[in-house]
Order: sequence, then structure tokens, then C-alpha cells
Amino acid sequence: MPVKRMAMVTSLGAEKPVVIFSKSSCCMSHSIKTLIYSFGANPTVYELDEHPNGQQLERELKALGRKPSVPAIFIGQELIGGPNEIMTLHLKGKLVKLLKKANAIWV
Repeated sequence: MPVKRMAMVTSLGAEKPVVIFSKSSCCMSHSIKTLIYSFGANPTVYELDEHPNGQQLERELKALGRKPSVPAIFIGQELIGGPNEIMTLHLKGKLVKLLKKANAIWV
């Protein structure tokens, strides 16, 4: 897979402490956004079904191994994964630590 092909997703994912690639109609995306917001984080959210380059972003996420492609969550410039990975981190008490380390939350 050429590096250029995934450049948009990885560069957008690195712009802010928390970046979520989502679809406005996806209930799992909504649940993950709600969870992240509940800790006081203010993620940058890209709704692929509303974004002008949404189809390209979705292709890039799939090329990175995201199936389904959304939600895909970057924390601290790193692709953490989807809802399973986020919920596992949360249940193990590691999600807040990760958000703090990324400077997404301070308390």
C-alpha cells in the first residue's frame, strides 16, 4: 500500500489530541463520541458521510485495517482502533490515562 494513500487519515489523525472518524448515522460512533466527551475531552470529529473527502478517508481507514471503517479513534497521534479497543481501555481504567497523556484532558 503506497504511503501517499493513507497520508490524509494519518495527517488528520495527528492534528489534535483526539480525532474521531465517524458517520453521523452510526450508533457506535455516537456512543464512542459520547464517552470521550464525558471525560471532558473535545475531540476533532470527521463525519465521513458529510465530509467532502469522506469516501477517500473511508478507503484509507479500510486500508489501515479498520473494518468497519468507523468509528476510528486516534489519541495522541496514534490510531487506537475502534469501539472494542476504546471500551477495553475504558473498562481497564486506561482510557483516562491515555487521554491525559495526549493532553486531551487535564483532570
